[in-house]
Amino acid sequence: MKNHSYLFIVLIGILAFTHSACRDEFALLNSNPNQITGANPSYMMASVVNNFEPGGYLLYFYNAPMMYAWSQMAVPAGGTGGFNGAILTTTSTGDQDRQYVTPMRNVRDLENVRANIMDQEEADKFAYTAACMDVLLAYLGILATDMYGDIPFIEAGRARYGGSITPPYDRVEDLYDYWLSQLDDAIVTFTTATDQTFPASQDAVYGGNVERWAKLANSLKLRIAARLISQNRAKALSIAEAVANEPYINSIADAMLFNKLTTGNDNLIYRWSNTFMDGSSSGNTGASARVIDFMLNNKDPRVRFCYQKHGWNATIIQHCFDTQNGNFNRIPPHIEALVEYDVDSDGKKTFVEWKGMGEPWVRYVGLPVEINANQDNANRAYFYGGTDYPVYDGNSEGRKTYATYSGIQQQMIIGRNYRTNVPTVPGGPVIQGVQQRPYHGLYFGAAEANLFLAEFSLLGASLPEAASVYYERGLRFSVEEYDRMAELNQIAYYGSTYDYCPHEVSIELKDGEIDAMMDSPDYQLTGTPAEQLEKVYIQQLLNFTLYPNDQFVTARRSGVPKFGSSFLAREDFGTAIPTTSIPRRFDTGVPSPTNLMYDIMMQAYQRQGLTTTAYGSTSQSPLLNSERLWMDVNAPQWGAGPTP
Repeated sequence: MKNHSYLFIVLIGILAFTHSACRDEFALLNSNPNQITGANPSYMMASVVNNFEPGGYLLYFYNAPMMYAWSQMAVPAGGTGGFNGAILTTTSTGDQDRQYVTPMRNVRDLENVRANIMDQEEADKFAYTAACMDVLLAYLGILATDMYGDIPFIEAGRARYGGSITPPYDRVEDLYDYWLSQLDDAIVTFTTATDQTFPASQDAVYGGNVERWAKLANSLKLRIAARLISQNRAKALSIAEAVANEPYINSIADAMLFNKLTTGNDNLIYRWSNTFMDGSSSGNTGASARVIDFMLNNKDPRVRFCYQKHGWNATIIQHCFDTQNGNFNRIPPHIEALVEYDVDSDGKKTFVEWKGMGEPWVRYVGLPVEINANQDNANRAYFYGGTDYPVYDGNSEGRKTYATYSGIQQQMIIGRNYRTNVPTVPGGPVIQGVQQRPYHGLYFGAAEANLFLAEFSLLGASLPEAASVYYERGLRFSVEEYDRMAELNQIAYYGSTYDYCPHEVSIELKDGEIDAMMDSPDYQLTGTPAEQLEKVYIQQLLNFTLYPNDQFVTARRSGVPKFGSSFLAREDFGTAIPTTSIPRRFDTGVPSPTNLMYDIMMQAYQRQGLTTTAYGSTSQSPLLNSERLWMDVNAPQWGAGPTP
């Protein structure tokens, strides 16, 4: 479970950035700096890559369900799910604020080795290594500030080398400038340094290709620019203009898409094995009907890569037709409504085909977003599918249940030796896809870069190409990158139907699908300036479907989904859940007065105008909306829509 943030700060200063308190870690971190003279900077680089984790298990288990619900891009699921007052109750949070802790330890070690142990000639040979580590640390630092604001960073982690054990909290605006400077310095290093020791084998990200590292550093500045829009739009546009005129991530080959290891530590090869955002965890989350319908109406192939098929395939439906008797083996009405069937003279039904777009599209269903939807009997099949619609064999035995809605595609978030359990009828065959799948993660892609540039162009930046060019390029890259991830991670039904249901269709990208999607009016950059900007933000949200922090930040800074939108509308919960009560950040935690960092922390919170709060209460949710982090000040309220 998550340690309180105040404990984390003490560990920053004393333990040189680790949140483990085991004796071995103490011994390692408090050893004499002179003992690391044999440390290999290339190994330090590999360690930073291995510990680079912007979306760990606790983030998906704790943070993601809140982020998805508050941005209204996904829906709480299960019998007590749907939107109700419970979304205002904050829960324990994951370690998003500490993801930069362990990598920083290696960064500080390398700084010391190059400055105090190596001679200048040898130190200069590891400029590439230091620059890569700085880029990754900046990436994680941005993540840490997104929901927690000011953090200790610039002077943090230096206690082993003469620094303070109580480093100051840095202002977000100062950190943005600091990271921009570091990214610029890294680009200079990547493009000018010579005679470098930089083994490709120690660089899992780009295999030693520093041109791609330079593109990543340049592209990462767009994330900072996006977060500056509400506070300093002129500066944000200036950053975008500089980025667009230099090489940035503009191809799938340049994307930060990689797997860390293929042998060794399972948690590095596959990520974690714990359950998250499903029925066995506290954060059961389902797809939003409005998001799913918007994607289906516009023939968006990403719906197949971001979400799971519901469990009612045609063979199971025919089994229910054959064995149905009163309330025995009923089919959920919203799923049966999608079926074309014949009825013979005896009243027996025979499955003919799926209606509408057919397989695989018809197998994606979202949950209603209206307030207290789970209390409406018309929606019971969505929220109580397992209870109300069990399926038995012909002898009322062998009970099975099947998902009546689509969940987040977890096989795009973790690898590991997981099982694809193909839904089969009770008493039917057991069909499982079982194989080791090292996880391939996409951490920054060409879609993200181009969609940012489309936004900045519409906001007034002077860029080399038109907004429509960046926008279309971003959409095409988004589909292609998700398809590539799905292929590498071999998610369920990618390239296979498992030879069970004759009506099943595999989900890999098909020829012509991107062009068909781009022909949809809602996916074309047309309309008023406000409508065009809204379309760009919607596509950014969809592109971040599997990245809850970035999706949340996009919704928070844009006011999209917008109330009354003709594209993707946010539901107005009225007085039942006032918009001004829906949080825009996480709780601070309540520091202990005995903490060495207590005064520094309290001063930092007061400076930001934040009341210290602990999770678990709905009464504090208005504070989490009105007391905003620096980058969120002046941003539109939930659902207000963007300002061109």
